[in-house]
Amino acid sequence: MLLSRFDGRSRLLVRSLMSGGASGAHRALAVFHRQQRANPEVSLRSLIDTLCEDEITRPEAEAEPLTVKPLVCLFPAIFKQNLLSFIHLVHSFLPGTSILHLLKCLSQDSHPNPWVTALSRQLERNLRTHHEEPLYTPSCSQRIKELSQCLAGFGETGGWTKSVSGHTAQSEAQSASDVSEVGTQRKRKSSFFTLDSDCEETVQQSKRIKMDVCESECVDAEEQSATKETPGISESDAPAGTPATDSVCDALPEHIKVSVLQIKELLESHTEWEQSSSDLFRVLDDCDPSQVEVLCDMLSLPDLPEQTLPKLCSSVLALSPDLSYSTAATLIKSLLLQKVLSLSEPASRCFVTAMTALCSHYPRPMCHALIGPVLKDKNIGNPQAELLNRLIEGCLDSHYRLLVVQMTFTIAWSEAVLSIIHSLLDSKVILSEELFTQFTEQLVTQGPHFTKSVKFAKMMLTVLTKYKNHVTAAHKHSLSSCLMLNETFLKKSLQAALKQITHT
Repeated sequence: MLLSRFDGRSRLLVRSLMSGGASGAHRALAVFHRQQRANPEVSLRSLIDTLCEDEITRPEAEAEPLTVKPLVCLFPAIFKQNLLSFIHLVHSFLPGTSILHLLKCLSQDSHPNPWVTALSRQLERNLRTHHEEPLYTPSCSQRIKELSQCLAGFGETGGWTKSVSGHTAQSEAQSASDVSEVGTQRKRKSSFFTLDSDCEETVQQSKRIKMDVCESECVDAEEQSATKETPGISESDAPAGTPATDSVCDALPEHIKVSVLQIKELLESHTEWEQSSSDLFRVLDDCDPSQVEVLCDMLSLPDLPEQTLPKLCSSVLALSPDLSYSTAATLIKSLLLQKVLSLSEPASRCFVTAMTALCSHYPRPMCHALIGPVLKDKNIGNPQAELLNRLIEGCLDSHYRLLVVQMTFTIAWSEAVLSIIHSLLDSKVILSEELFTQFTEQLVTQGPHFTKSVKFAKMMLTVLTKYKNHVTAAHKHSLSSCLMLNETFLKKSLQAALKQITHT
């Protein structure tokens, strides 16, 4: 709902800023740089102006009247933090008046976040000459004072106590503070063991808070430090396949990498997808077949939960114009093939819904990327055959049914494949004289392997009744020798049906 207020470029930035964690600002920066490369005249003014627009909001208590707040106040705290961090990185592209207007709007938030408050004041310091107002809140100041008293002893001044007093620090006072800090540290050692239990609890709680706050910011620094400190580790020591995967991923354009991160976060979310979610999948139009394959691998599409498939397919089908044949085929193969081959029981409703939607919209890619490989698989069983029959009957027109029939001419038949061929023949697929001759040759060739198969006998009976007008004298002679090998209870019925076929 909130995203609909923004234009296309701004919407991409907002999606990046809404991504979880402290990386949202850097993702937005990558998107902004890509937009700059495409259009050097691009501006962030539209984003800021929209965020500052008034929005009517409903209060938490139903008895209270409706209120008007800036749109930015309706976003979650993580978005506001990422937004301010992003503006700190790109403030040179924005007029100071726009930034100050945004900060004024943020100050109207009824539930201010301490980090948002601190980041807002830091931006104000960057834009203005006075630095009198501290970055921390009054409650934070009080807690730091209590902590400093516990560490340095009650009645002591200097150190943390002095830094939170609210006065402007002069250079001479700073030097004196440094000297006082050294003396205070010495006193801490002597008074440490005289702390009461309340102070000990305060210290431990403060340590926990500090660790929680710093953890996300220190991860990247720690990883870089660890890499530098262990120069002996080579690429050969890394897990198998990692260097190759990383090199392939690095070859992707920057905007595709950003889109992959956004799609991955969308796939992992447990919330309802907005109608604009399909915009994220427009990146598929920018990829060649090899890049689509890398993108699918990065998204781990074969491992995607089945309940997510209908939403994903709906977003892909909403794209306009349609995906190219190669892109659709690569996507279908990555998304569905492994799931179909691994079926050990009938497919779930979610899975069938997703497959029928894609098959109806992209029948040719579905035939070549999924139906064909499943038919060729040696382990094809009843679950796969049942699913393919539903797709063929419900989604494919006569042209593509004929294509599937031709696919069966090049594979070894099995009981599961026989049921699929029988279903195709029941649908009265139109066979030319040439194709019927090829099919007859397959019946004669594959027949000796199914002398006791009732499915094969029923399929033969369908051929002799529904396609009797296609049977020539040469066909009749070949089929007669094939029926001689049949050992099922339908043998006499088959021979009788063959005798009834006459030629003028």
